[in-house]
Amino acid sequence: MNTIYYEAHNNLYLNLTNRCSADCIFCIRNFADGVYGYNLRLSKEPSTEEIIGALEGLDLSKYREIVFTGLGEPTLRLDVVLAVTRWLKNQGLRVRLDTNGHAALINPKLDVIAELKKAGLDSVSISLNAESEEKYNKLCKPVHKNAYRAMLDFVRGAKEAGISTRVTVVKIPEIDVEKCRKVSEELGSDFHIRLLSEAASKEIRE
Repeated sequence: MNTIYYEAHNNLYLNLTNRCSADCIFCIRNFADGVYGYNLRLSKEPSTEEIIGALEGLDLSKYREIVFTGLGEPTLRLDVVLAVTRWLKNQGLRVRLDTNGHAALINPKLDVIAELKKAGLDSVSISLNAESEEKYNKLCKPVHKNAYRAMLDFVRGAKEAGISTRVTVVKIPEIDVEKCRKVSEELGSDFHIRLLSEAASKEIRE
């Protein structure tokens, strides 16, 4: 059975896709089928109707926030993110997007940040993951050219739009966390350090 949602940290997380516009060396999907005991591999991507149908059976008020995340990049399914966000906001819920920040490259014909703001998105968490473009390309292996700069522009744009914004890094030796913190400060965003899973940490070190 495909896992559309899963619980952790008093939040509800939505698993829209396993596809991504990057192939980060530390990504959990390279080392495991999911997180927190949930198998997040999808045999098919859930439709907007399927997601809302699944959520209608839950007491959503008990969650701190509803988060678009999972084993892939949610903005590859931006239409679904926008539609479900609108539905969730109509229920008076807080909504967050976890993203790699490539949305403008993935959806070049749209003003993605304006659309997210219009839908009512409350906050966004963007994977910074490197203090320089050269290191970012080496560690994250993005599909699109200029992905690092697009990600930084996404952070700036979200902040300017009034969406609560933070950037995150994974704590591995290859990444200079303090230099990343300085980039975050220059962008005016909050900063968060993510811990690598044990399986991923072991695989990278070997």
